[in-house]
Amino acid sequence: MLDECETWAVVGLSGDHRRTAYEIASLLQRRGKRIVPIHPDAPVVLGEQGYPTLADVPFPIDVVDVFRRSEAAGEFADQAVAVGARGVWFQLGVIDRDAFARTVAAGVPMVMDTCPAIEWRRR
Repeated sequence: MLDECETWAVVGLSGDHRRTAYEIASLLQRRGKRIVPIHPDAPVVLGEQGYPTLADVPFPIDVVDVFRRSEAAGEFADQAVAVGARGVWFQLGVIDRDAFARTVAAGVPMVMDTCPAIEWRRR
């Protein structure tokens, strides 16, 4: 996902610079990725138009990167599969084994409980 996927929908991304989602979205941009903020308020963040839901995004999404609590994250994995995303990424501390099983069973690769920044450093 880190190498081959270009468009990353970041669930929970707002304009709050203090939030981890903002920091990681900024890193994704520095790595040449296009970010798509997914937030109920649909703000413009880091120069990119936001959308209230994944279904509202009018172009293909490669990865859905989820910054939500574990108990709320599974629905976004299901939505990612529904919109045809190529991968799902649950951030550090976000764990839903049932969502993982459903997503992988649908043929969509998934990463859980880690962060792109950590994975890029390991390479």
